[in-house]
Amino acid sequence: MKENIQNKYRYKVAVIGGGTGLPVILKGLKKLNAYISAVVTVADDGGSSGVIRDYINVVPPGDIRNCISALSELDSKLIELFQYRFDTDDDFLSGHAIGNLLIVALNQLSGDLSQALEYLSEIMQVKGQILPAALEPLVLNALFEDGTLAIGESKIAKHRKKIQEVTVTTLQGDDALEASPKVVEAIMDADMVVIGPGSLYTSILPNLMIRDIRDAVNQTQAEVVYICNIMTQLGETENFTDADHVEVLHQHLGRPFIDTVLVNTAEVPNDYIVNQKNEEYLLQVKHDFDGLRKEGCRVISNNFLSMKDGGAYHHTENVVAELAHLLDTAKLNQITKYNNIKEA
Repeated sequence: MKENIQNKYRYKVAVIGGGTGLPVILKGLKKLNAYISAVVTVADDGGSSGVIRDYINVVPPGDIRNCISALSELDSKLIELFQYRFDTDDDFLSGHAIGNLLIVALNQLSGDLSQALEYLSEIMQVKGQILPAALEPLVLNALFEDGTLAIGESKIAKHRKKIQEVTVTTLQGDDALEASPKVVEAIMDADMVVIGPGSLYTSILPNLMIRDIRDAVNQTQAEVVYICNIMTQLGETENFTDADHVEVLHQHLGRPFIDTVLVNTAEVPNDYIVNQKNEEYLLQVKHDFDGLRKEGCRVISNNFLSMKDGGAYHHTENVVAELAHLLDTAKLNQITKYNNIKEA
């Protein structure tokens, strides 16, 4: 049945990430004639997701919930209810979102996370599919250049040290090998794989360091597009250029795998940088176009900046317009290649 649904669309797009950046892009992609597979990190151990994960031993539901909301075609009022977070003064439900509790409840009822998310996606009228990167909660580990180690996604940035590499393990300490069902298929069958935007070490790499996903991303024939962050992040990418982001990704996967990088060239207002309330974001990512080309990437630079809600975000429509153009080009190339083979 799912295969028939996918065949209704012109394109197949797999999007890999987590955090606040992924839903922003998903909302725009929802408007395209594309079947979307959102591959979502399961290494989050902070906030409501972290509490639920620790008590119930289930994948952290927060990023999954946000992706469901982004791809939902329900009335906005119902999505708002799904996203509602209980008041922090309520000791019992403090900080928990209704959507998080629903995901956990359906998982316990069915005993199968994939089945639970399929059912919830039907209820929420999700355009596409939501795929947790793995079926079990994972632990993110960071090795710093000074040889010290941080264990847990929420703890890494607090060290304010330069990261040498990150790895993901199971709660038992074993290497994370298996992706959840349909993740590898979604990546291998995609016309385009979109990575980011999102925290480099704590939202993107936790997905890519799972063996099955790493191998699929390295082997897929799809166009792999990386949406580079606009701002550097405290304790993760301080003083990074756009080329530094790509170099880290290539080093972790063992080979150059990114085909195209989307880079914002609009300037973030200086008064925003000086008066930031949220210290997570520091300075605007600097450009190193020569470095990007050395990494083997095609560079698409444009005004992808949207200043809203006191923050610097990607402009959804502008980013998706570029992705749509890349999809059209990729599809045309496929048709041309097929015709040439047929004529030969």
